[in-house]
Formats: sequence, C-alpha cells, structure tokens
Amino acid sequence: MKPTRAFLSSALLGIALIANAVPLKTDLARSSVSAVFKQMNVPVESSFKRFDARIDYDAAHPEKASARVDIDTASFDMGQADYNKEIAKKEWFNSAQFPKASFVSSSIKPAGAGKLAVSGKLTIKGKTQDVSFPLSVKLDAGKQVFEGQLPIKRLAFNVGEGEWKDTSMVADEVVIKFRVAAGQ
Repeated sequence: MKPTRAFLSSALLGIALIANAVPLKTDLARSSVSAVFKQMNVPVESSFKRFDARIDYDAAHPEKASARVDIDTASFDMGQADYNKEIAKKEWFNSAQFPKASFVSSSIKPAGAGKLAVSGKLTIKGKTQDVSFPLSVKLDAGKQVFEGQLPIKRLAFNVGEGEWKDTSMVADEVVIKFRVAAGQ
C-alpha cells in the first residue's frame, strides 16, 4: 500500500512536534541555586556550586512543561572550607549518604503574563514533601530564564540534627533561590 500525502504530512508534523519536545539545555554560567537563611539572626546567602536542571518548556504550551533539578549537596559553599565540611556532615546535609537534593515538577500552570505556578516534590536528605511556588519566565539573549524562590523549613528535612535543631542559632526558615537560563 502506497502512503498518501495526508499520511506523510501527518507523519512529518508528528516528527516536528517530537523534535520541539527536546528539553532545553541549561546555561550553567548564567544559572544559580542558593539558600538564604539566618544565622544568629543575620541573613546569610550561600550558593550550590554544582547542580543539573532539566527543563522541557514550550512557551506556547506551558501546561505541558516539566522540570527536574538535582543539586549536589556537598557543593554548598559558605565561603570557608571548614564551614563547607561541616555542612556536608551527618547533622546537616549528610552528603555521604544523600549526595543529591532534588525537585521534580508534577504541575506547571500559567499564572499570568510571564508567571507560572509550579508544584512538585522536593527531596532533601531522604525526606520528600509536596511544594508549590510562583515562577517567573522571560526570554533573555535567546534563552528562557526561569526565576523563583521556594521557602522551606529546614527541620522538616532533618537539616540540622542534634544540637542544631535549636533554631536560636540557625533559623528554621530557609529560602531556596534559583535562576535557570536555558535554550535549545
């Protein structure tokens, strides 16, 4: 049986749609993930130096988007080697047993011009919680730029065990800030 033009057109359109579904490539030089918290009531912001973000996003169909971010917990940089070693220990991130923290989206919905409402599962130190947060998205220098903040409670993820459960030294509230620039 000989394929018809309509069949060939449909097949080519399907191939084109699949080609457009390729995840965006993260531009790590223009991307960042950090945590903001208070230590002895003084705001501190420190960055994760290694992470991987996989985003499948089409501005014409944001409801079909998906995202996954994996963060190397041992890459948390507080600016001093001793602090960095301490935060990787069992009481904090326990990076030896839990080398990655991750976020996996379950829903991304339009929330106005340049805004998205994101829901998903955040896993830190083996504990998983459902989270939701607003996200802004804009086009900048040919890349989609996704920016947002996710407030969490560190103790809900057992970050700060033993004597570090005392929130008078390090507050329970932490804001994860991120900027991911990605394109084709």
